[in-house]
Amino acid sequence: MNTVAILLSAFVLSFVALLVFIWSQRTGLFDRSSRGAEVIFAPQEIGRIEEPAATRAAQGSLQSAADDAAGGTGWQPDADELVARARADASTGPLVFFFFCCAVVWLLVASAAGLTASIKLHEPDWLTQQAWLTFGRIRTIHLNAVAYGWAPMAGLGTAMFVIPRLLKTPLLGARFAFAGAVMWNAALIAGLGSIGAGISDGLEWLEIPWQIDTLFAIGGALIALPLVFTLVNRRVEHLYVSVWYMACALFWLPVLFVVAKMPGIHQGVQQAAMNWWFGHNVLGLFYTPLALASVYYFLPKVIGRPIQSYNLSLLGFWGLAFFYGQVGGHHLIGGPVPEWMITLSIVQSMMMIIPVAAFTVNQFQTLQGRLSALRFSPTLRFIGVGGLMYTASSVQGSLEALRSVNAVTHFTHYTVAHAHLGLYGFVSFVFFGAMYFVMPRITVREWPFPWLITAHFWLVSGGFALYFVSLTTAGWLQGQAMLDAARPFMESVAVTLPYLKGRSIGGALMVLGHLAFALHFILLVLNFGPQRNKPALFRELFARRLAP
Repeated sequence: MNTVAILLSAFVLSFVALLVFIWSQRTGLFDRSSRGAEVIFAPQEIGRIEEPAATRAAQGSLQSAADDAAGGTGWQPDADELVARARADASTGPLVFFFFCCAVVWLLVASAAGLTASIKLHEPDWLTQQAWLTFGRIRTIHLNAVAYGWAPMAGLGTAMFVIPRLLKTPLLGARFAFAGAVMWNAALIAGLGSIGAGISDGLEWLEIPWQIDTLFAIGGALIALPLVFTLVNRRVEHLYVSVWYMACALFWLPVLFVVAKMPGIHQGVQQAAMNWWFGHNVLGLFYTPLALASVYYFLPKVIGRPIQSYNLSLLGFWGLAFFYGQVGGHHLIGGPVPEWMITLSIVQSMMMIIPVAAFTVNQFQTLQGRLSALRFSPTLRFIGVGGLMYTASSVQGSLEALRSVNAVTHFTHYTVAHAHLGLYGFVSFVFFGAMYFVMPRITVREWPFPWLITAHFWLVSGGFALYFVSLTTAGWLQGQAMLDAARPFMESVAVTLPYLKGRSIGGALMVLGHLAFALHFILLVLNFGPQRNKPALFRELFARRLAP
């Protein structure tokens, strides 16, 4: 097969499939009403807000805003369905609690390693006595603690909570997920230890030796089993879009991971192509679906209103599935790879604007008339900002794939800023919001200090804004300097130093925000602080009972 045929077959197949999907909706093969979006609510529940992270006063204000936007009250949710939801929450409580505890620990580990690596960029002689603290190792520890610690633990914990709710079925086989989570975290500890000792496979996002990665594969399979069991035994006919996103994330990850880590298969240039196929797809086909599923569930639940267009939500899902698989190749522009593969990646990157636009329009329409909810809802504040960052990072990524832009940004701090916009500004913000919603449901207690939630939000928002602007500016100036043959290479390094210091200041603010979040998490778990609601003793977290 010649290169033109390869290029056309990959793109045309995706494009035609998307057109067929759109046609099927317009001709009635799919339900065009909003009934599919209403399944997350009990009968007569639409209009009732659910925001366990807010204070009583904030909940009242949020409910008033929802009532005003809807033109009055009148919701009387079905009591039996609320009891079924409480049973689903109780069945997932201990497991979700374990995932979230692991997530918080890895968030702190990743934060410490990331700030250390950031400071070393402008203070290279700091902490050089120990080999594991050198930049090459500590930065890699930071990446893997985020990629295999914080993000998957928070995302999978959220999935364990949401899917039984959506399927209206208690979680089945939780012991498998417990065993898988233990194995996953043991593998990560071993992997970070090997990186610190200088033992690595040498591929970005894939540094942990493949022998240890077998534990990740087994652990991930065990984690997925309860979700499969629950899906098979569900009590609903319609699968809400969040279930599609989460289920496919659990399907896509093992395919990516096994193909990427199979020893002895990929060599030379093919290995580089595989590396960025995995590196980009693990963000777009694992973390992104988990985060988008969280947005599609928690945003309507908080404001008591179904998403405005269920068709747009499905379009966003299938657009992601059709177009994202090949976008990683634009990181190899200028490399010794086939030109058709680069062109395919650029085209697919631009086509990603379709699902991103579908999500953005849907989010805006759903929140229209209810933006005041952002003032009262901690969950919505984090998730709303995270949704905006998804739009920003995706559009930026599409533009960055263009050869004219890539010529300046490639091999610069600009790319690092873009990666953090997606994995932190979008994914992490959404998971923060999800955890603020979920923890009161599984501990049967409200967050004790609401001001710590506010401090967390503004510290990480302000810190990340400074971090992103500093790195983006540094990267653009760095790229322009490297393109100017009349300027020495060291000038492209020196021009970034003031902005790298700004990055460290922003990173320090983010770390403070993470410490505030972790402290608040611990206070909630240990039952310290004001008794704003019926307390839940630590041992009660593992009691199979209904939440009041």
